[in-house]
Amino acid sequence: MRKTAVKKAPPKKKKGGPLRSKKPGRNQIAQARKLPAPKRKALRPRAPAEATEGAPALAKPPEERPDPARPRALDIAQAGLDKKAEDVLVLDVRGLTSYADYFVLMTADSDRQAGAIADAVDEKLKAKGATKVGVEGYESGRWILVDYGDVVAHVFSREARGFYDLEGLWADAPRFPIQG
Repeated sequence: MRKTAVKKAPPKKKKGGPLRSKKPGRNQIAQARKLPAPKRKALRPRAPAEATEGAPALAKPPEERPDPARPRALDIAQAGLDKKAEDVLVLDVRGLTSYADYFVLMTADSDRQAGAIADAVDEKLKAKGATKVGVEGYESGRWILVDYGDVVAHVFSREARGFYDLEGLWADAPRFPIQG
């Protein structure tokens, strides 16, 4: 009888090892519980800005700083009112966000009116020398966003304004309604 060579299967690689799991094992957890908490340095209070010589003064709160964006926000609101925008509201988001100082929220009754409001805003600010950074949503008319850098105009349909609820999202922002 002839012996046939039996091929041995390659050894199976063991699962596990140091890179198997990022979860700590029981021993590691037990050791971590026994370690003392790291010591923290006590912070000492700083001296007031007036008392330190050569130190820059603290920044003024947003309400006290000169504000070149506010007139632009009011111009956007007025342009919306000229085209019969409803529920015009200006939100002061200085200090709450880094990408704008003011949001101007307006409601339009139709997609066509929303486009007319966005066009009126663009014309009025173009006449004053402002350039827009971008426009979004003009094709649909549900929510048109016109970005002027420091001021962002939002023209909503009624349903979109209720759905997105920017007033609720920015509830901490000081607001002033514009009457027309």
